[in-house]
Amino acid sequence: MLEDRPYLISRVFESTSDQESNWHYLAYHFHESLNSKKRLLNGELEEEEEEEERSKRKKSPHQPGTPDIGDMNQPFDNSDDQKSDEDCSDPNIFNRLTRDLILSCFLLLSRSDYGAVASVNRAFRSMIQDLYKQRRLLGITEHWVYFSCTALIWQAFDPYRGRWIQVPPMPSSPTEIFTLSDKESLAVGTELLVFGREVNSYVVLRYSILTNSWSPGVVMNSPRCLFGSASLRGKAIVAGGTNGCKTLNSAELYNCDTQSWEPLPTMNKARKMCSGVFMDEKFYVIGGVSSEGEALACGEEYDLERGSWREIPNMSAGLNGGYGAPPLVAVVNNELYAAHYADKDLMKYNKENNTWITLGKLPERSDSMNGWGLAFRACGERLIVIGGRRGPRGGMIELNSWIPNGGPPEWNTIATMHSGDFVFNCAVMGC
Repeated sequence: MLEDRPYLISRVFESTSDQESNWHYLAYHFHESLNSKKRLLNGELEEEEEEEERSKRKKSPHQPGTPDIGDMNQPFDNSDDQKSDEDCSDPNIFNRLTRDLILSCFLLLSRSDYGAVASVNRAFRSMIQDLYKQRRLLGITEHWVYFSCTALIWQAFDPYRGRWIQVPPMPSSPTEIFTLSDKESLAVGTELLVFGREVNSYVVLRYSILTNSWSPGVVMNSPRCLFGSASLRGKAIVAGGTNGCKTLNSAELYNCDTQSWEPLPTMNKARKMCSGVFMDEKFYVIGGVSSEGEALACGEEYDLERGSWREIPNMSAGLNGGYGAPPLVAVVNNELYAAHYADKDLMKYNKENNTWITLGKLPERSDSMNGWGLAFRACGERLIVIGGRRGPRGGMIELNSWIPNGGPPEWNTIATMHSGDFVFNCAVMGC
């Protein structure tokens, strides 16, 4: 147990019917992984140790030499160079590893294993937050899908391990207004943000994978709903939307490290019911509805370095949106894709001539209500479509995946679950 402190990661289950904790499996896998890395390190260090011995013999015993990087990062206590293999397999070897070397080993584990890491002792548990920071600096990311088919209940799925992750229920609203209201969601860093409304105010709830718990989040400087949004590493941008009285052309940037919002320059056009993506290190807002109720075909590009917006005519021409759900768009490897929900087509954007081409069809079970109830997201190197149909035994949700390869899409069903057939919110967290 974690001494009455919240888990640093959600508990992981092999399937929806498995109601037992998977800690034992994860702990075994973690120790096996660490042992294999230790054996690898031992092999790599043998030649270094011989070289160091030769170097030490050349140094004067009366004048200490300046330690080099190899000396400073020496993983084991080598006061006795004749340690046997049995000594190296001593479980107390963890006490003789440097913190940096332990972090380096943990970086090679899947974050599905971090629960087992946290369960070893307090020292390991305290490393988890630093571990996620190191992953971000080194560009190590694993993308998990978070979605909600029922009010206040979220599911999470790890496509790398094919596992469902238990997410605690959101706290209930005293007035139930938040529960019943339309909500937006956004994943940034190690946080999942859910935006909604109370009676006379906007509300943000924040789920952290570091504590596996929900807490109040920070409300924007200009609260809104029905906005376009996207995240890139530890930051996110929201643009447009409505505050209930008017359609907005404002935008804000969120920093998950400081949990703060920063106003950005205003867009060229006010819009709501729009979508947002990051592509080529720039933020794009696509489609939507203007202040006059006109469906907008233009998009806008925000250059983070220049701090300015550029309008792109007809960027969403030929896509659904405007009078239905916001355009269903996603970016994989800096290529923009869209789900045309009326015809169930998968489309790709041509940056050179600002047009869309049809690649093939969406998965068969990808029904929606004019685009609502269907999730279309980028999940690392793959596209994910989440949707389903209601049958005699209730609703069934399918997660379908395809890794773009230049050809027509070939969808693979990677997971199914019994749930409502309508996806209310969906976000992908990469960390």
